[in-house]
Amino acid sequence: MSDPVFHLSDVVLSLKGNAGPVDILRGISLDVQAGETLALTGPSGSGKSSLLMVMGGLEQATGGTVTALGQNLTTLSEDGLARFRQGRMGIVFQSFHLIPTMTALENVATPLELAGVTDAFDRAADALKTVGLGHRIDHYPAQMSGGEQQRVALARACAPRPAILLADEPTGNLDSTNGAAIMDLLFDLRDQYGATLVLVTHDPTLAQRCDRAINLADGKIA
Repeated sequence: MSDPVFHLSDVVLSLKGNAGPVDILRGISLDVQAGETLALTGPSGSGKSSLLMVMGGLEQATGGTVTALGQNLTTLSEDGLARFRQGRMGIVFQSFHLIPTMTALENVATPLELAGVTDAFDRAADALKTVGLGHRIDHYPAQMSGGEQQRVALARACAPRPAILLADEPTGNLDSTNGAAIMDLLFDLRDQYGATLVLVTHDPTLAQRCDRAINLADGKIA
């Protein structure tokens, strides 16, 4: 078997609180294989979003090691982590995090331009067409519905054709119809790009669509 896309060994995350350190993750060990789809489930406050952030290098583990695509993320600076993510990881949040003064096309193309992609706008337009928004490329976020904004966020995450897709409650701000459409799209994009997908969800139906689900409780794998 080839090396896992993610290898986590005894990962700990403690954050400073008013009454002292708060243990968010407490000794998480986990492997995720290439092309696998993994759901992180558990009650609010169980640590699942924090685990996703640690896997994406958006939060630094305070103990243990996190390896992604063979790179030990725990040894990298914030700049180093940002450089590592570029082109390798696509991240979709519950909040869409679109830039309100940019059109859909500009929102998707800008990260590609920053990564030095020469045909950034062509690729961005293709990504928006893939998510069914070819007719909305010149619209601003305020002119779009929540479902459309999440499609733009999906296009932005997938346009670099990353090896890894991370999604944190991607349907949390959407109604059931739009949520189901976004999830179908996320799985389609995973298949199209052959990406490894890790997602945080409260939805048991969505978790069942994944190859594997891990339930967290009190910062540990239950």
